[in-house]
Amino acid sequence: MTHSFDPTILREYDIRGIVGRTLHEEDAYALGRTFAAQGQEMGAKKLAVGRDGREHSPRLEEALIRGLTEGGMDVVRVGQGPSPMLYWAVSELDVDGGIQITGSHNPADYNGFKMLLPGGSVFGAAIKALGARAAEGRWSEGQGQVTDEDVMDRYVHRLVEDFKGGEYRIGWDAGNGAAGPALGKLIKLLPGEHHTLFTDVDGRFPNHHPDPTVEKNLEHLKALVREKNLDFGIAFDGDGDRIGAVDGQGRVVWGDQLLMILAGPVLQEHPGATIIADVKASQTLFDRIAEMGGKPLMWKTGHSLIKSKMKETGAPLAGEMSGHIFFKHRWYGFDDALYASVRLIEALAAAGKSLTQMRDEMPTSVSTPELRFPVDESRKFAVIEEVRDRLSADGATVDATDGVRVNTPEGWWLLRASNTQDVLVARAEATDQRGLDLLVTEIDQQLALSEIERTEGDH
Repeated sequence: MTHSFDPTILREYDIRGIVGRTLHEEDAYALGRTFAAQGQEMGAKKLAVGRDGREHSPRLEEALIRGLTEGGMDVVRVGQGPSPMLYWAVSELDVDGGIQITGSHNPADYNGFKMLLPGGSVFGAAIKALGARAAEGRWSEGQGQVTDEDVMDRYVHRLVEDFKGGEYRIGWDAGNGAAGPALGKLIKLLPGEHHTLFTDVDGRFPNHHPDPTVEKNLEHLKALVREKNLDFGIAFDGDGDRIGAVDGQGRVVWGDQLLMILAGPVLQEHPGATIIADVKASQTLFDRIAEMGGKPLMWKTGHSLIKSKMKETGAPLAGEMSGHIFFKHRWYGFDDALYASVRLIEALAAAGKSLTQMRDEMPTSVSTPELRFPVDESRKFAVIEEVRDRLSADGATVDATDGVRVNTPEGWWLLRASNTQDVLVARAEATDQRGLDLLVTEIDQQLALSEIERTEGDH
């Protein structure tokens, strides 16, 4: 047997598509067969499988497990929960890797697979290799066994195992995502007063889309914080690996600002350590890490890419603008929004300051939110190449770590291709609004030269 995946679902750091259109149960089965064969070649005998709360996740799970077991792989089913719970299970159970069925922060009709094998995340060329292997039908045969293991309580207790205090009044928004039940258990173990929103799992996401990087998705949380006069609020994405936050005044505290706060206690314990942030992060973050005695490192956006760089450099902490926060310090090195929440509470207690005060003390700059430009999948990387070539010809100062990041006297701007959606993502930061307007004009000019226009609502 052979199987051809729709090429658009073989993404940079996971497999993800629209259920019924580009992703089907046959794909889940074929992935199981292919992954079993690949895993066995790497010495894997048993894998953990988890799923998020989307309506099609149980069907995809069933097909995936059938493929894994028919390929000779044993499976431990850990059930519904956030992606970090599956990552924890891979770290702590007697398994050699794992797969989480999740559409992450995408709309309700998406789903996909985040994968781990011995050695870490499966991404990039390894995902393309899975596609090639399926197309050739290089599958193993066997009859693996399936067992069930309820790990949620153990995972949640591990989140607070070495908790170092801090009593606050906190609002939480689980967005009807897979982290809701774990959050319900977590707040019972934390001191302070806790108010929650949308902790019931509903894969249709009826209240708001579960992506805390988009400010309109935080409106319910802001209202809760204001209404109850809370210290701050925390939100999660659909599978619990991205954190969003608002301070006591309802102002958003973005991913790079959270990383600034979280880095303080880590650098006190590990002076001179490398702290990694992605190319979308503010220059103020990199400057602040250096001020605190750390080594700032700018790297490519993408949870698998960041995890790999952390292993390579030994960094105890990393983060992305998208709210993925990775702790190797006292944790396992994977991105976990629930654990990042616990560490945020600790960091505020250690600083003896409120989140509002810490945000007030941050250097002032003006920046755009993420600007998103719809673009055909076949064009998105080509446009970046075109922009890079034009800028190089003009003698601009360009960092090509991931897309193009351009430094100018006004500040900097970034344009990169999203690895998870058919969009180009732009961001700009300057010391004042006039400078920011100039930078955004530069972005618009470059896109116009590649025949892409910004439409209303492209952010």
